[in-house]
Amino acid sequence: MSEPSAPIFTEAPCPLGCTSGDTVLLTGRDRSHGMPDTFRVLRCNTCGVARTSPRPTPEAMPLFYPDDYSPYEGTRMDDTAIARKMAPWRRALRSVFRFDTQAVPPCQPGRLLDVGCASGAYIQFMAAQGWDVAGIEPSPSASAHARSQGLNVHTGTPQDAPAPDTPYDLVTAWMVVEHLFDPVGTLRLLHGWTRPGGWLAISVPDISALEFKIFGETWYPLQDPTHLLHFTPESIARLLAAAGWTTTRVIHQRTLANLLGSMGNALLDTPRTSALGRLLLRRTETPGILNHALYPLAALAAACGQTGRMTVWARRDERT
Repeated sequence: MSEPSAPIFTEAPCPLGCTSGDTVLLTGRDRSHGMPDTFRVLRCNTCGVARTSPRPTPEAMPLFYPDDYSPYEGTRMDDTAIARKMAPWRRALRSVFRFDTQAVPPCQPGRLLDVGCASGAYIQFMAAQGWDVAGIEPSPSASAHARSQGLNVHTGTPQDAPAPDTPYDLVTAWMVVEHLFDPVGTLRLLHGWTRPGGWLAISVPDISALEFKIFGETWYPLQDPTHLLHFTPESIARLLAAAGWTTTRVIHQRTLANLLGSMGNALLDTPRTSALGRLLLRRTETPGILNHALYPLAALAAACGQTGRMTVWARRDERT
């Protein structure tokens, strides 16, 4: 990312409008882009939702999402001959190793909207399972790549996307809500686009996990300043309820990616161990076989609610 000459930051209010005060959890820095600014993580004393403050303004935020931002790169479908030959093996591994990173509620295929679909790998996979898919993605390059694969993807945000002619049966947003400036407004809009009884499936980091208490400012999912919000199982349920959704299940994902990334961040701070830190961070973004090797430990940590990443299911009431 080219460094902006005058990045603009602003103090962030509680997303639920609470005014009773906050607790400062920590002060961190930008580890992804090398910006000199520091950022506090504040936890609202009323609702428990934590937030990054100060945060970039909406106008400045695109500076922190370069075209090589890892979620854009990591969700591109590999259509090489080798990838096609490996597809059956990947499906077999998926049936054995249930990481629950994109687990959806038990429902029949119908209309699916993926918010923050990046380059479209997930909706392409779901289309192959019989879903009628659409996506929304703010990155022009990532959304253009998705459309080049024949996918129906809007470049922008839910606020500037056209309303659907027919309601969706399922809306997904994988590691998206923590990036939103107006999470309640966005989730309320998606609630209105979903049929009565329809589903929402999201994933967010869990700041109540033991790994956050251990690593603090070097905890990988802090991602200051692009992660504007930080949740616990209780606070994400409150946020969803404010937007009309009823949380039905919270699943801790069976992955230790946060642990690897946090160790990488901590090791980067010491010159003698910085090379190992960079290696661990690369493995965090593309864990591959390491993710499978650590699966038994990750499954145990998830059963104890301690992996630091949550998949959350919520539902629109049948009567609304």
